[in-house]
Amino acid sequence: MTCSVIDLAQQLIERPSVSPDDQGCQALLIQRLQDIGFTIERMPFGDTQNFWAYRGTGVTFAFAGHTDVVPAGDISQWQTPPFAPSVRDGMLYGRGAADMKGALAAMVVAAERFVTENPEHKGRLAFLITSDEEAKATNGTVKVVEELMARHERLDYCLVGEPSSQQCLGDMIKNGRRGSLTANLTILGIQGHVAYPQLADNPVHRAMSFLHELVNTQWDNGNAFFPATSMQIANIQAGTGSNNIIPGKLWVQFNFRFSTELTDTEIRRQVEAMLKKHHLQYELDWWLSGQPFLTDKGALVDAVVESIGHYCGYQPALSTSGGTSDGRFIAKMGTQVVELGPSNATIHKIDECVKTSDLQKLSLIYQRIMEQLIK
Repeated sequence: MTCSVIDLAQQLIERPSVSPDDQGCQALLIQRLQDIGFTIERMPFGDTQNFWAYRGTGVTFAFAGHTDVVPAGDISQWQTPPFAPSVRDGMLYGRGAADMKGALAAMVVAAERFVTENPEHKGRLAFLITSDEEAKATNGTVKVVEELMARHERLDYCLVGEPSSQQCLGDMIKNGRRGSLTANLTILGIQGHVAYPQLADNPVHRAMSFLHELVNTQWDNGNAFFPATSMQIANIQAGTGSNNIIPGKLWVQFNFRFSTELTDTEIRRQVEAMLKKHHLQYELDWWLSGQPFLTDKGALVDAVVESIGHYCGYQPALSTSGGTSDGRFIAKMGTQVVELGPSNATIHKIDECVKTSDLQKLSLIYQRIMEQLIK
């Protein structure tokens, strides 16, 4: 082990890897993994750097994560520069400290300790790392997974290092995520003068009954693992800005976060039936950014829960809440997927930070999980 978790996290934070520009983060990780006997496959796609690394054979446990971060925003608002990591009062500050360079450092140092103590481990230890998670997520993990699936790679268990903890380290793990489906809907009318409504057709007025039904529909009741499917209108636009013109179009964007009780096909069918019911002329484009996935109780969940209990003294809550993650792509391989990382309290915020003690303990938890699955 050439340096501590905190040292490695700081080295990563120093690299301003705003998505999808990796800025040398992966080269740093690759060198560390090569030094302990990993085989490295670089998998660049478009503007995105990715790599797949593995050591050993057999049952495969992989860590997954991303080196990219969101923009820092107004740098003058940060107490210290976002890409100049600093430790103050037991907290590591810097863009990516929590999401998710701290977890990456914890993974790599845990792997170094594990390999040193178990040089002939029985299973295969792997890493799947991308630089395109925070932005488009089109040339990152999804492309690597497609390549791995095309050659029938085995990936039994995967731990994604997203910041899953709420009030204290390990109090929550994500054992699934809801699906995400966005609709871009244009209701068509006829533009005209507000003084002559008989010569126009106001799409805003026409859409009111449809929108009311859309908002008040109960899509499902959820289940033991997922809350009920939710729908939220995110954007709505109409008009030219003038007070005497009836608009010719109304554009509405709405998003579904849906459970395993419902498919994206059923949502589309129901919405389109609703539009026809209200006699609307429309154009509709759908964007499916992720299917729901769930890892029920099994070897991976059991190992994660036991390891958190060992080091933290309590059992984590299992949750499918929050947004999407790259776990949605990895689950397509038939892989058991769990997300476990530090606190999410400051992610994407000014003065993003994480407890240094949490990163050190997280690395120990990661090592214990490896010991249970592939030692």
